[in-house]
Amino acid sequence: MTTNPKTVALIAHDGKKADMVAFAIEHKAVLQKYELLATRTTGTLLRDKCGLNVNIMLSGPHGGDAQIAAKVAEGQIEAVFFFIDPLNAQPHDPDIQGLLRICNVHNVPLATNPATAAFVISAKAL
Repeated sequence: MTTNPKTVALIAHDGKKADMVAFAIEHKAVLQKYELLATRTTGTLLRDKCGLNVNIMLSGPHGGDAQIAAKVAEGQIEAVFFFIDPLNAQPHDPDIQGLLRICNVHNVPLATNPATAAFVISAKAL
């Protein structure tokens, strides 16, 4: 009997996409062990720049954040790495806040910057 790999969601605001790509390159060996979900642009970058196998959701502003939040609520995601750009307003902020709230309600690890994501991934807690 095989077990399904654990799932990690990867999201990055436009101003943090380069940080997400750098993080994924640095931690590729670990990330490859998980099923990966990402919003559209982030996922496409991770496939193209890092060679990771990523299941792609809608873009964040078109409902991707909400899709990932639903999967968190259903217990399908072990951790969310959402690199947030705190210096720029996001037009879909209600969806972002909803995802953050759902992660907290369901006690799912949530990293909003590369330092926290590196700590979570290195802790082998996933």
